[in-house]
Amino acid sequence: MTDFNTEIIDAFRANDGVVGGHFEGKRLVLLHHIGRKTGQERINPLVAAKDGDAYLLCGSMGGAPSDPVWVGNVEAGSGEVTIEVGTETLRARSTVVRPDGAEWQRLYGIWSAYWPDSKEYETHTDRKFPIIRLEPVSTVD
Repeated sequence: MTDFNTEIIDAFRANDGVVGGHFEGKRLVLLHHIGRKTGQERINPLVAAKDGDAYLLCGSMGGAPSDPVWVGNVEAGSGEVTIEVGTETLRARSTVVRPDGAEWQRLYGIWSAYWPDSKEYETHTDRKFPIIRLEPVSTVD
């Protein structure tokens, strides 16, 4: 997965945030987060739907039986992350929305409409995917 992510990150940065292939026409963000065990910065390229000015990420991991590690890292963090969107780098307030209420249903509906592959992911697991809402608060120089 690391080589695949590295290729996507390189393409994202070389093309001002535009990535082709399976991601053609979709918005990606590069999520910077700190590993809760290692303390090292990690970067994950992720599909991002919009909810007003906020970005929505989904911890689907293709329908794997457990949440991706990055979700736990964001949840254990300070409540702020850095994201790259297009050519901008932003600080964003992060909120992990678990599947237990109307807000999760609303946000997951937005994300799954934006990324139709989510319907297939749902067939691989009984788990409901967490949504991470990222609200930009400032640019990073």
